[in-house]
Amino acid sequence: MSVHAEPKPLHEPLAGGTAGATVTVEPMIAGHVSWSRSMMERPGGRLETLKLMQALLTGEPAMTVPCPAFLIRHPSAGAILVDTGLHPSIATDGRENFGALGARFGKPSLEAGADVPSQLRKRGLDSGEVPVVVMTHLHIDHTSAISEFPQATFVLSETEWEAAAHGARPLLNGYRRSHFDYAFNYRTVDFDRGGISSYATFGRTFDLFGDGSLRLAYTPGHSAGHMSVIAHLKERDFVIGGDAVYTEGQLDGSAPPPPRPADRHNWRRSLQELKLFRREFPGAIVTPGHDPSFYEKLGDRYE
Repeated sequence: MSVHAEPKPLHEPLAGGTAGATVTVEPMIAGHVSWSRSMMERPGGRLETLKLMQALLTGEPAMTVPCPAFLIRHPSAGAILVDTGLHPSIATDGRENFGALGARFGKPSLEAGADVPSQLRKRGLDSGEVPVVVMTHLHIDHTSAISEFPQATFVLSETEWEAAAHGARPLLNGYRRSHFDYAFNYRTVDFDRGGISSYATFGRTFDLFGDGSLRLAYTPGHSAGHMSVIAHLKERDFVIGGDAVYTEGQLDGSAPPPPRPADRHNWRRSLQELKLFRREFPGAIVTPGHDPSFYEKLGDRYE
């Protein structure tokens, strides 16, 4: 069943931009999920599909990975959140929010007080004071806490919304529609229309506030309409890669690629854009989606 929420197109930058603005980025870990490493890195070899099915059913070899979210502070537009982390209820029981199957295969976990709203309060912000939430995509581990931001404007790609809200077999494709089927203010970006420009190595980007401080880069493949986020700091860029890559090793070629992206051709193109950016701008930070060792060494704040 399709969702009842109806997004509005976003053709022009949001209000609040300031010429020459730069932002700060504060990474947060808002829970973990556990699954087989084979779900993140392609096992390869003969009988690969059988290996993947076995890994899905058994969860072996097991791997517990972080679910990141990012607080971006803009000097005039205010606080912007990228993805929402896991819902506070996960701290006591993951089945209601993730569903029985999602909880079984994803094994979500969250320490009390580690959800994004709680972490925001520790930073002096109420969840109602976050005017904009950017969704890299709408997979279950990224949308879990959407319900906690009813006052926000949610921004995502039009392609992702169509796939998640109206596409076939949502659960098999990683979507749980109850996470986002709310009468919230959803705004969708069409990366095939005017107002889209290239930036550095990225072919299609949308300048969210019209001031160059925050760009949405179209990086489909992992999901139908996946986006990455380019935050412009004082002296470099901070690129939130989302799940365009799961691990840092997939960025430098030292780790196998993911087993089943939604569109392998588009995923390769998106990966190449991220790789080239990292190569051309070695001082920039490019985050992978769920790499435990990467997030262990990531700082608390970047400006």
